[in-house]
Amino acid sequence: MVGIGYGIYSAMTDLWTIDGHTRPFAVLGHPVGHTLSPAMHNAAFRALKWNAVYLAFDVVPERLMDVLNAMAAMGFEGVNLTIPLKEVAFKCLERLDESARQAGSVNTVRFDRDGLMGYSTDGYGFLRAYSEAFGQSLHGASVFIMGVGGAGRALALVCAREGIARLVLADVDVDRARRVAHEARSAVSGLVVGVAQTSDEVIARAREADLIIQATPLGLQADDPLPLPPSSFRSSQKVFDLIYRPPETAMLRVARAAGARTANGLDMLLYQGVRSFEIWNGVKPPVEVMRAALHQTLATS
Repeated sequence: MVGIGYGIYSAMTDLWTIDGHTRPFAVLGHPVGHTLSPAMHNAAFRALKWNAVYLAFDVVPERLMDVLNAMAAMGFEGVNLTIPLKEVAFKCLERLDESARQAGSVNTVRFDRDGLMGYSTDGYGFLRAYSEAFGQSLHGASVFIMGVGGAGRALALVCAREGIARLVLADVDVDRARRVAHEARSAVSGLVVGVAQTSDEVIARAREADLIIQATPLGLQADDPLPLPPSSFRSSQKVFDLIYRPPETAMLRVARAAGARTANGLDMLLYQGVRSFEIWNGVKPPVEVMRAALHQTLATS
């Protein structure tokens, strides 16, 4: 009910009263209370003076396809998916765009006359955010990824295709890390890919990397343990945490204290949303309006 209330309140006070012509969009997740997606998409609709609204719904994985089919029948035009629904959608949707096939997950669904189409904008969002944060490409870099679930898996495959020199993966589910490593090797012939399994291996491989990507949920809560210990970081390293709320996680503080350059996932969220908006509507949204809405919502929440 929190997600529904937020969307209707935004539409009625900041946009206009919802009526029979309002175009509905949404984000689905479990949990979903932390999401900032409604803020940026509703700001874009308001700037464009469109009669549209973007809502948020908490959906458990086993009900995802029931919910998506119901939303299609209700006239929804598009949805985003977040933890833990991305891989469920990838396995269950019959129609997948090449972006989803390459990423191995779905974070964007478009409803059209032929049914549901799954896309991934994770890679696009990450690459745009990485370039803006650090001012360079990934070509030739060594990359360590902690957590290879939905987004982490997508970024492993995206990084592999960007011409990196080496990729090392770590996950509490070692078998999952091995599967993603196999996918990365299959996607890019000759790429050096490894899996760090023991605590010592994780620390050593992370410290060696030019870029560390933190793609686990650890850091969303104030009492979460660090995904990586302080000895994993060094100066002249880049550390990218996909979490954006809080803006600086405990891990980013530790990495920055070690001399690393750091970035959170807010701009990745922004550019994921920009690309999703383009997929649904066929036009580029007002990017700076969306960025401002994200920062304002973070600052006041």
